[in-house]
Amino acid sequence: MASGGTVKDGSDDDGGDLTAQNLEKKSVSFEDQVENKSGCTDFSNVFCWEKEIQQVSRVSDYSRQDNYDFRNPELNKHIGLLEKISDLILNDIPKAEYVSLLNDYVESEFFLIDGDSLFITCISEQTLLPGQNLHFFYLVERFLLDLSNKGAKYVIVFFKDAEHVYFRHPTLLSLRTALILHLQHNTDAVIHTEFSNFLEEKWQSFLQESYPYFIIISDDGLTKLQTSFLNLFIIHALSKRINIVLTSGQESDFIRVYGYHIHGMYKHKGFFSQEKSREITPEEAEDLIRMYCLSVVFLFHLPLSQRARVRSISYHWSKQTFTFIQMHKGCEFFLLKHLTTEKLWKVDFTHLPDLSDDLLWKNVAYYYEVENEQGLNLDMGEKIKREYEYLWSIISKLSGKDDDGKSLPLRRTSISFLEKRASPTEESKNIPNLGLIPMTSMVVDEFAGDILSSLPFLKSDDSAVTSLVKQKEFDEIRHWHSGKLLSDDYDRTKSSSQAMCKDPRALRSNQKLQSFLRFYGSSLEGNISKTIVTQLDTPKKAYSDMKNSKKIHKTKAEIIIEENQKRMKAEEERKEQKQWDALSIEKLIQENFNLGIRKLEDFLKKCQSNSVKCTAEMAGLNTCFEMWIEQCKDQGKRLKDINAAVEVMRRIHSLLEKYKDLMEKTDYQKIVRCLRYFGFDNLACTLESSQIPEDDRKEKKAKISKYSVGMGAARFQLQYMGHCLLREERTDRDPRIQHFIPDTWQRDLLDVVDNNESAVIVAPTSSGKTYASYYCMEKILKESNEGVVVYVAPTKALVNQVWATVYTRFNKTLPDGMVVCGVFTRDFRHDALNCQVLVTVPQCLEILLLSPHRQQWVKRIRYVIFDEVHCLGGEIGAEVWEHLLVMIRCPFLALSATISNPKHLTEWLQSVKRYWQHVESVREESLRSFTSTKKGTKKQKNIKTVNKSYKVKLVLYGERYNDLEKYVCSLEDNDFKIHHYHPCAALTVDHIDKYGFPSDLAFSPRESILLYDSMVQVWENWPRADELDPEKFTHFKNKIVITKADARKYEEELKEELKNWIVHDNRMKANRVLKLLKPQRPYCSEKDMKDNFPCFVEKLRQMDKLPALFFLFDIKKVEKWAENIKNCLEKKQKSKQIPKTEKQIHLLTNRLKKKEKSMQKNQTVGMKITSSKTDKMILEEAEHGNLMEKLGKLTEIPPDCTYANSQAVDTEILQKVMDRVKFMKTNTTLKTLALRGIGYHHASVEQRGRQLVEMLFRMGFIQVVTATGTLALGINMPCKSVVFTQNSVYLDALNYRQMSGRAGRRGQDLLGNVFFYDIPLPKVDKLIKSNVPQLRGQFPLNISLALRLMLLAAKADDKEDAKAKVLSLLKHSLLSFNQPRVVEILKLYFLFSLQFLVKEGYLDQEGNTMGFAGLVTHLHYHEPSSLVLVSFLVKGLFHKLCQPRKDSKTFSKEVMEQLVLVLANLFGRRYIPASVIKSKQKFYQSKVFLEDLPEDFAVALHEFNNKIEENFGHFLLIISKMADMKQEYQLPLSRIDFSSEECNDSKLVSHLMSCNEGRTAVSPFACLSGNVDSDLLHAETVNSVILRTVGITAGNIPVLCAKKFDNRRRRMPLNAYALDFYKHGSLTAMAQDNGIHEGEAYLLLKDFSLTIKAISVSLSELCDDEEDNVVQAFSQLSDSYWEKLQKV
Repeated sequence: MASGGTVKDGSDDDGGDLTAQNLEKKSVSFEDQVENKSGCTDFSNVFCWEKEIQQVSRVSDYSRQDNYDFRNPELNKHIGLLEKISDLILNDIPKAEYVSLLNDYVESEFFLIDGDSLFITCISEQTLLPGQNLHFFYLVERFLLDLSNKGAKYVIVFFKDAEHVYFRHPTLLSLRTALILHLQHNTDAVIHTEFSNFLEEKWQSFLQESYPYFIIISDDGLTKLQTSFLNLFIIHALSKRINIVLTSGQESDFIRVYGYHIHGMYKHKGFFSQEKSREITPEEAEDLIRMYCLSVVFLFHLPLSQRARVRSISYHWSKQTFTFIQMHKGCEFFLLKHLTTEKLWKVDFTHLPDLSDDLLWKNVAYYYEVENEQGLNLDMGEKIKREYEYLWSIISKLSGKDDDGKSLPLRRTSISFLEKRASPTEESKNIPNLGLIPMTSMVVDEFAGDILSSLPFLKSDDSAVTSLVKQKEFDEIRHWHSGKLLSDDYDRTKSSSQAMCKDPRALRSNQKLQSFLRFYGSSLEGNISKTIVTQLDTPKKAYSDMKNSKKIHKTKAEIIIEENQKRMKAEEERKEQKQWDALSIEKLIQENFNLGIRKLEDFLKKCQSNSVKCTAEMAGLNTCFEMWIEQCKDQGKRLKDINAAVEVMRRIHSLLEKYKDLMEKTDYQKIVRCLRYFGFDNLACTLESSQIPEDDRKEKKAKISKYSVGMGAARFQLQYMGHCLLREERTDRDPRIQHFIPDTWQRDLLDVVDNNESAVIVAPTSSGKTYASYYCMEKILKESNEGVVVYVAPTKALVNQVWATVYTRFNKTLPDGMVVCGVFTRDFRHDALNCQVLVTVPQCLEILLLSPHRQQWVKRIRYVIFDEVHCLGGEIGAEVWEHLLVMIRCPFLALSATISNPKHLTEWLQSVKRYWQHVESVREESLRSFTSTKKGTKKQKNIKTVNKSYKVKLVLYGERYNDLEKYVCSLEDNDFKIHHYHPCAALTVDHIDKYGFPSDLAFSPRESILLYDSMVQVWENWPRADELDPEKFTHFKNKIVITKADARKYEEELKEELKNWIVHDNRMKANRVLKLLKPQRPYCSEKDMKDNFPCFVEKLRQMDKLPALFFLFDIKKVEKWAENIKNCLEKKQKSKQIPKTEKQIHLLTNRLKKKEKSMQKNQTVGMKITSSKTDKMILEEAEHGNLMEKLGKLTEIPPDCTYANSQAVDTEILQKVMDRVKFMKTNTTLKTLALRGIGYHHASVEQRGRQLVEMLFRMGFIQVVTATGTLALGINMPCKSVVFTQNSVYLDALNYRQMSGRAGRRGQDLLGNVFFYDIPLPKVDKLIKSNVPQLRGQFPLNISLALRLMLLAAKADDKEDAKAKVLSLLKHSLLSFNQPRVVEILKLYFLFSLQFLVKEGYLDQEGNTMGFAGLVTHLHYHEPSSLVLVSFLVKGLFHKLCQPRKDSKTFSKEVMEQLVLVLANLFGRRYIPASVIKSKQKFYQSKVFLEDLPEDFAVALHEFNNKIEENFGHFLLIISKMADMKQEYQLPLSRIDFSSEECNDSKLVSHLMSCNEGRTAVSPFACLSGNVDSDLLHAETVNSVILRTVGITAGNIPVLCAKKFDNRRRRMPLNAYALDFYKHGSLTAMAQDNGIHEGEAYLLLKDFSLTIKAISVSLSELCDDEEDNVVQAFSQLSDSYWEKLQKV
């Protein structure tokens, strides 16, 4: 890659000949080979005809006149192949995914942008006038800067062959060439122009070396041939397994860019229609060139601020003039092309983007052709005239003419260069400067009072104010016009609370739920249960006082207690000694080494007595040492098993560090003997001489040399014992924690909770950070019966997990109606407001915090715990996390494993806490003032107060307990090879030089040894080789016990040394070291890897790497690959069965059924039982048992045909788990897989199915689980290995860390394993070295939120508290933190949102809610659709539509379908890429493309959009004053400045630049194309014309587009999934036709159905007429839709 400004040169390759006959043959075989048996496209074989396709794409032998013309008969020979490729793309990849790009790829190395696709996108911008070069360059730079500002790193590629497409269109050809030169010379963008096309070898090599995350490319060219070229490019990239992102449909907001992943095609007919006309004469051409020269002088002297006022004229170039201009552009192209190759010329390319201005040229021509002829004669000014004459003289000399004195007059001929094609265009109207309706609200005054004085307000008697519709006040407690109770979001959520269970069936259901919670919780943490007793008078600092207190005298009772404890301890020790004696560990180790060691470790974990532990360790040492000796004696017969020596050293470590005081002299002697036999004499000498027997000292080394491990002690420990090196763990117990000894950083967390402080906690997965949450819960439970802890989890699955854990962990006797733990999700709640620990999702806690009449409960909250708080930077729902963090008064704990800027987050949260501290102090002061004025007030005593703290601490802990080692896999000769992947293999010298080593890139100890050995191998005379030799390293030398901390110091020293190599001119050596560490994995086809996946799972079992999680990112593959593993095991089992086994199973099954039927019949007859009957029953039972036994033996699964660990779970528990899914649609599949030890897990699996997999995996029964990324978000499923099985756009740095963090079970695995199964090596590199994205603020406001805030402020029981919450949310967005300008914008946005709400009747001027405000707040998830729905209601459109059948209150099928059509256009908005419309795909049940709204609804929607655009257009006009105009006159990326002093001495300039009105709020670059302020009234053009430094996008304007177009102006249809399902009720059709997986479709349809239900309930409550047609229609639709959904 080249840095900015570097030109990459290369030469074209000549293609071979290709006849039409050969091509026809090839095209037939192409289709045959590309389609595989499953009907899916396999791109791996597409390019076996690369030369032929290259010939088609280049066609370089044709004459330039007919080049790239589809009428060319030569080219027609190849059209068949091109069309087949286009059809292939359209038919097989039409279902593009709409993804967030920069969220997935931030901090990556780079992605690619196809330069011609960038060119097409910007040249097609609807706000750009043809010929406005500077505006075009502005659009390009704005697009690129937007990517750069969001953290993107990209490379732009222009192919040489693509240039040929433009040869017949010189204007575009010249502009494209200028763009390339400009980007190379004036920006830092990396530009590649050396590749001829995407088929040449240089390009293939570039892709292999760099492997971009994706390529941004257009699926539609400016000509048919360019579209074909792009299609070839797309299919070629896909064949190379590189992701494609379409320029079509790309959108941007504050922190993300969204786009469609994969591709499509469309035929565009713009720019290219030409007709032949007469050519202009040389004299006429001179006139035109003279006017062009004058326009160039204007470009040179006029600043952009003046040029932005250029007139818009209704004239266009005549046909003959246009032809001449095309010739002129052709000359311009050849000149620019020459500049790219000319090395001797020193050319300043700074103003290359501004070579010409077509509109300015037209203005000059119009003046001299029309206005001057009419008598208008204006002075051009001396300076302009002088420069013009000088320029003309230069041109005259270059053309070989002596033209002195002929520069003026400019016009000498009478030809018309311009022609009028339409009536004169009127000057665009400005946005009406609407005055604001006055409002009297404390919230408005306190939040935005400082800017109100600068805004225009209407007078109270203004017609706009007096005409406001007065609606009855809306109140959430009483129905606003019938007195009925009006439910809120909390009330509407399905409840199963114990207090409400009056029905016996409901009580039974609740008992089952409690039983399951205990069962589920025990699978998470075992049977850890704690009874909590409320401690009303807990002494302050009890823990610290206890630590510091020293009691001298003991009472008699204390002495008796101590003696009893000693006696009990001695008794427990005797029991443990007996258990140890019964274990016979020596025999177990000798019979099965791995099993014996595992049994020994299990005993040591459970044993409490140190003396017994010491005995066990010595026994293990002796047994393992004897095994090593025996192995070494048989050295010639078999290889040594190093594991025995490792276990010996491991026992030595443990004995010397933990039980030194309990060891005897003989124990030391044994250790010395072991060390000497291993060849570690230096270590043996470190023990005291008195402990070394004389005989051992004199023993000859030669005699014991064969028992040596063959390396030094330090190397041995690092290379073979790294995973079991002792960690720095505290041995002193903390009285606050009973079940384990917390580390120092964990004690700090406990101190934070004890001090009622807040904390941001960033620590690796499985490090133990969550335990502070449960300690916090315990603390609050002990304090009182009133305090509440809220645990916020991002997903419902995690909510259920925490709910079960809390339910199992804590018991407490509470007053009637109160419970310990409750849960609240969108579709379920249980004891939510009568519990002390509420587990919920962010959206539901927000509902409670913003509910006016739930504030009394909110005041009970003592702590809030935010788990996975990095979701604050997520794509969906991130703003809700932000709202919660700023609205809570109480302390909080924010937990995450992946935050890259925790300091910034902590500073922001600290600023929020300072606000609440101020609020509390003001409130307390006012309270004191109030009480002091009252006489006779008695002080209340014995009231418990909680110490309040407003401190936010940052707790960082980066050390994983278990090391992670990475491996890449390859398939060679039908066998899998596992290659170790050293972390340094991901790095390059440039990366280390620029960024250093990534902060979380850690080595295992053996990886440190590998790095050292590589450095020694590369640099033979390395000066520090001896110093950093493991045996001589300071922290290792003569050290028997090397700890994990010692190894980490060695690692840091090696990293620092490698950096020094790079700094001190040893880059080549450093590069060789990195290459040496990189594994060389041979190429494996995707198909082979897929087909052999079950073999890889078997390989992991053989390597003892199970249990494992296999991550994929395609729901279909998650299920399919799990099925493939099961099928492979079944096939293996069948191959082992004796013939006719299946027949025997069938016969036995039938006999068993008959026998069971007979036994059941005898039991139900009810005859008197005689002795003969009894004998018969006994015989039948015996026969039944015999049949069961035979059938069991025949159907028994051999151990090597299942991954299930039958010893992990007994039959009763297994059946209990299986019963959970017996009513599920997929229960048979899940059970069959589970019995083989296999499971799958993704968001679309029903909750019970996921829980089955989770529980059996945690219990150890299931060993293999395929899953999507949803499992990684906090779900407790630790494993030994994690396998990344599929490459995907979703496999990014954040997901990689979340998923890989599952590997390595603390307490079970000392080492975690990460396998990259079918992931390209360049992608692996990027995942390991990339940082996780930084948390950045979202745009925090919308109209619905403004309405909810005003509702809270106006209707809350405690208005002061509510106002404080509202102001905190408004003032403390993360986006505006330390950004004063953003604060101003948010204030204005809030004000204009309120203006809209007042005008539409949702608020009155005092800020009270009215009318349909309740409906809008209940549907706040769906803005702006909720607002549109209300506008339809108000206009009576639903009453017009919902007409029942005659003599009936039911509605016809047609009415219901029409109603669904309207609602689907509002609430089922899922777009399809435009290219899919042109595909030839057949749809069998679904219509797929949603029809437009009925005409009357469409008119109403247009009216709604006009109101929104007018209201927010005024907002944009005002905030434009906050723009940084200095930057606005610069190109965004290159920073080329176009500002200077205006030219005031030319009347002609003043005349041409006379449009002063309506051009203040749009970019001056956009003004060059005639765009004005009124263009801000159209949401689709806002992003292109608005002043870029304002920071507002069209996404902040709540417009609901009736029709959406991509950047090529192609219609993007809506997916009709909601309506299609209502018509046919088939989930299968959703997958087959609508392109949505059945599980995902079910969730979408469920959400749509819940929305209909919410609307139905709201309307029934808001309407006093229960028989109203609209109410009845929505009720019928809600019931029928839910009924259809329940059937599937």
